[in-house]
Amino acid sequence: MLKLRAATVVEIDRTPAEGAPAGEEREQQLVVALTGGASEATQRPAIADVGLVGRAEVGDEVIVNVEALDLGLGSGGFDIVHANLTRGLSGEGAAGADVMKLNYTSLQHAVTPVEDARLQIPVGRPTAVLALHGQLAAVAWAFAESAPSGRLGYVQTEGGALPGGHSRTVRALRARGLLAGHLTAGAAFGGEGEAMTTAGALHHGFRSLGWDAAVCGPGPGIVGSSSALGHGGMAALDSVHVSLALGCPTLLVARMSMSDDRVRHRGISHHTLTVLDLLLEPVTVALPAGMRSPVGADLRAGLGAVFGGAMPSRPALALDVERPVRITRHDWRRAKVDLPGYAVSGLSTETMGRSLSEDPLFFAAALAGGSALAELSEHGDSEESSGDGEGEGEGG
Repeated sequence: MLKLRAATVVEIDRTPAEGAPAGEEREQQLVVALTGGASEATQRPAIADVGLVGRAEVGDEVIVNVEALDLGLGSGGFDIVHANLTRGLSGEGAAGADVMKLNYTSLQHAVTPVEDARLQIPVGRPTAVLALHGQLAAVAWAFAESAPSGRLGYVQTEGGALPGGHSRTVRALRARGLLAGHLTAGAAFGGEGEAMTTAGALHHGFRSLGWDAAVCGPGPGIVGSSSALGHGGMAALDSVHVSLALGCPTLLVARMSMSDDRVRHRGISHHTLTVLDLLLEPVTVALPAGMRSPVGADLRAGLGAVFGGAMPSRPALALDVERPVRITRHDWRRAKVDLPGYAVSGLSTETMGRSLSEDPLFFAAALAGGSALAELSEHGDSEESSGDGEGEGEGG
């Protein structure tokens, strides 16, 4: 059952979130004091999703879910407001909304889905699929550097945080014009538009919002385990298949690392390898220019070429993979990366507590993904312009 506690709001961070006007943030950062049991008066960080539970003020009596913080989860270092007893019991819901998200839970709420009435396939515009939310900023920045006029949208899926308002990265990218929109699909909610499915979100983004390319992946705080299939990165398998079914050129952004504490994530992560192994059709995968292969001896040689011989202090890399034929069947492309440029971009340069200088391969792989996505977008534009006449412009 839910691990809920009564609490009082004692502090609110009123610093305007980047990309959100003051007072219009989708998520509040709070400090609450638990008011019952042995932990009475213990102050703890908490968050409140404004769209679900309303806006809180100091002194409000709230009910918080304390389980993630009590378990010491790395991506859940806060409590979550479940209900605001002082001012949150008079919500009217969304006018005209008639489809439920988080249905059959105590947080079910009605939304208006974006799904289009008519299915128009093949779409023909490219999608990049992420393993981690931490790749999003680098992918979007590299895409904009290579395709300055391109419209890139983001579809948030399951696999990590479900609330759309929880991502500071999305707010920053939207504020800087590096994302053209943010849709939440399936169980994810709280984006600028609500889709019942990932397919519906991608179709709407491309056909109705005019995106030139899309990036699709989980919100912050991926769910993880040491098993091959028990992690949020497996959402990429579904997203890739959806993208391929819609007729989108599809790129999987490789999760790579030089210095992750866990050997299974060094070199190319077992998360990415598992998805590449299980995919029913080949996809495009980008590597930083100069890196010939993500596995074997070529990986170590490629690191020296890409990073000028700056190798990590930990020498152990995952150099070998099982069933290599299943991995090499994919379209491995080399793409330029600009690590110094991204380092001074003002966007997030930290992953799992490691900085860009400590783990440049993580960011280089994501930057390569953004550059390769821009190349696919340019190719798709040329194909669409000579296609069935559904693109922009007259004639044909």
